[in-house]
Amino acid sequence: MQFGIFSVSDITRDPVSGRTPSEAERIRAAVTIARKAEEVGLDVFAIGEHHNPPFFSSAPTTLLAYIAAQTKRIIVSTSTTLITTNDPVRIAEEYAMLQHLSEGRMDLMLGRGNTGPVYPWFGADIRESLPMALEHYNLLHRLWREDVVDWHGRYRTPLQGFTATPRPLDDVPPFVWHGSIRTPEIAEQAAYYGDGFFANNIFWPRDHFKRLIGLYRRRFEHHGHGRADQAIVGLGGQAYIARRSQDAVREFRPYFDEAPVYGNGPSLEDFTSQTPLTVGSPQQVIDRTLEFREDFGDYQRQLFLMDHAGLPLATVLDQLELLGGEVVPVLRHEMEAMRPAGVPSDPPSHADLVRARYGDEPPRQPRPNANRGDNVTGGSPYQDSPEIIARQRREARRAAEAGR
Repeated sequence: MQFGIFSVSDITRDPVSGRTPSEAERIRAAVTIARKAEEVGLDVFAIGEHHNPPFFSSAPTTLLAYIAAQTKRIIVSTSTTLITTNDPVRIAEEYAMLQHLSEGRMDLMLGRGNTGPVYPWFGADIRESLPMALEHYNLLHRLWREDVVDWHGRYRTPLQGFTATPRPLDDVPPFVWHGSIRTPEIAEQAAYYGDGFFANNIFWPRDHFKRLIGLYRRRFEHHGHGRADQAIVGLGGQAYIARRSQDAVREFRPYFDEAPVYGNGPSLEDFTSQTPLTVGSPQQVIDRTLEFREDFGDYQRQLFLMDHAGLPLATVLDQLELLGGEVVPVLRHEMEAMRPAGVPSDPPSHADLVRARYGDEPPRQPRPNANRGDNVTGGSPYQDSPEIIARQRREARRAAEAGR
């Protein structure tokens, strides 16, 4: 099973010191945190995507490519890539490039985000966010699997003979998670394609996510991708760890009380009783996380939020030491000891996906663009097919007649 951390990339005032880090400090801290996560034995580092203050991660692929170059083993991912306000063509290109630079050590999570104003900033209508998400992913799915794509839809200009470059590494697209807080249609989308489903599992009561994950599992089996218990599930969570639970509560309380997300709402005690937020000793975090399996079944990825709410970098690094040194080893052992035969322990890696496609044969290396076609007609630059030539003539005739 994979364990890791994710960040929402907030820049928040430290309520204890009164100091607010700069953007540059938080960006450098993210790299330090990712390297530390690998050092303590975690499997995944994920970053969100935001285009407004107080967040810094507006270009996640740039940050993740740099982190991949600074690390050797850890998987780089996103804790939301905006499938709505991003052009799916750019997602296809940017994440294929990240796939090459990381040598396949990446995946991504698609979602609609939780910042309403981002839609008009990018020329989109939030009232169309759900159908937009469904249509955009349909296109993205094709762009990674078809060398030449003809396409038209409601939310972007048509494509004629388009080839997204670079092509995916080994001609195998990255593994995709679909993230959702509340929307059953996204669970259905993940199940339809046989992709992973990531339940945020931070703010809402567990019964809500049990329904979403249960729907995803049933529909995964319905669409023929395997048994319901073999569906690929990921969960989020937040923990603050200290060797004594009393110290954990005392240390984290000022950050909780003034956090942009948590503050001015339920008390810390109420929030931890009603949501997966765990503030306590390593054993308490272990026990609480094991409860997730009881609620949601065997799953493949657990990500913790640890750098939120203004916590200073030194504190986050100490948290990672406790998480990687005392919590995760126990969770790995316990989770795997309880996992039934035939249920995947990890999400598919790039090597797994290559093996599933090619078996023992060597992977197909995508051909150069000159041999694949061009981005205007989709035809060979050396010899167009009769169908393409006929289409070009028809279009030229229509254009000429329209100009008379």
